[in-house]
Amino acid sequence: MYIPFENLPEESKIWIYQANRKFSDAEFAEIETSLQAFLENWAAHGTSLVSSYQLKYNRFIILAVDQDVQAATGCSIDSSVEFIQSLEQKYKVDLLDKMNVTFKLGEHIAHKPLIDFKKMVKDKAVTENTIVFNNLINNIQEYNESWEVPAIDSWHSRFF
Repeated sequence: MYIPFENLPEESKIWIYQANRKFSDAEFAEIETSLQAFLENWAAHGTSLVSSYQLKYNRFIILAVDQDVQAATGCSIDSSVEFIQSLEQKYKVDLLDKMNVTFKLGEHIAHKPLIDFKKMVKDKAVTENTIVFNNLINNIQEYNESWEVPAIDSWHSRFF
């Protein structure tokens, strides 16, 4: 069951998928329609999941579930991954590769393989103050507080 993102409690579980390229506005509009349809029918063991999404920067898809109502289970999580894989195929984009880093360079959002990000650190092209997207967070509270943070305040700090 889809509800507005802002109506979910802060403890709600989230999954963040980052694209290796920017989606067009038209693509993002199509994805939004597909997401709403998917979430309306998303269930665990026959019980609807109270869920929502956010689309950010024409690059990120954030799924959220109120685990207090009904927890997402293995099969329901698998179905969400299959949905994300269908978006990858349709739009010829990578959403599941966790070995990439997305960060801000001024107003531009950059997406680099981890090895290239490490080289940028070494070359001082990015610093401890570079804003990174910490996609390892687990719930809406962490998303609100720690998703866009200076690299020094995230798992990226190990590279400095």
